[in-house]
Amino acid sequence: MFRFLIGRLLQGLLVLFALYTITFFLAKAMPGEPFTSEKNVSAETKANIRKLYGLDKPLWEQYYVYPKNIITEGSFGVSTSKGRPVGDIIAQSFPNSLLLGLCALCFAVGIGVPIGVLSAVRRNSWVDWTCMAVAMVGICVPSFTIGPLLQIYFAAHVPGLKVAGWGSPQDVLLPAFTLGLVSAAYLARLTRGGILEVLSQDFVRTARAKGLSPAKVIIKHSLRGGLIPAVAYLGPAFAALISGSFIVETIFQVPGMGQHFVNAATTRDEFLLLGVSLFFGFLIVVMNLIADVLTGLLDPRVRIAGNAD
Repeated sequence: MFRFLIGRLLQGLLVLFALYTITFFLAKAMPGEPFTSEKNVSAETKANIRKLYGLDKPLWEQYYVYPKNIITEGSFGVSTSKGRPVGDIIAQSFPNSLLLGLCALCFAVGIGVPIGVLSAVRRNSWVDWTCMAVAMVGICVPSFTIGPLLQIYFAAHVPGLKVAGWGSPQDVLLPAFTLGLVSAAYLARLTRGGILEVLSQDFVRTARAKGLSPAKVIIKHSLRGGLIPAVAYLGPAFAALISGSFIVETIFQVPGMGQHFVNAATTRDEFLLLGVSLFFGFLIVVMNLIADVLTGLLDPRVRIAGNAD
């Protein structure tokens, strides 16, 4: 298990290194500069501003200094568009995105897993076809369509729900449902496939031959192995719910991290773009690691394969 974890950690570090390198050079390749929107600023003043932010240094030195400051000082730099430390911006907005992502994940698991189990148990019946049709709709319909529909038909007519805003507990319901619907659809399909694969195994047929009830066969003998694909999906899904929520955050006016990612790209705010991208990348690596560990606990073959590698 130790070698398994070390291998996953090394892979995660390589992913973060590649993410930083790609984001750094893409940010440098964007047209213009962070201060092109400033009006009536002399060339000398712009030169002083660039020196203040360290943008006057050679490219190789900027590439080296930024990760060094993160490791040694824990500093993500200062946003050139907001004039605030990037770490403070992340610390202020991340709790909102985290809460939204957690609630969306709860919706996804609470909807997707039961639908997948029910669909597998009633295979090739009208229940199965209906559940998978609903799951396909959830996959195909984008969040920027679901969100406005929920605002029109639910928020405008259900007491306590608001079209947009972020201040009371019920404000998280509609954006979380919108964000989690796609993940719920994928979870339903993955759970169905996993349960069907386990139900065809010899030990399940043996349990049935012993006279166990269908509920016990599912709960005691099928769920642990059948949920492995869904558990493996949960890690990257949760990270994607947080990092990919900027559309939903915009629709429902949620003050999360997504808005900063979009603003950083439009204003060519290199430090904010790098900081948010690396933070999102770190979340994805951590959640993938947790998913790998949970998968290894559910299926020892994963640990054996990881140790063999």
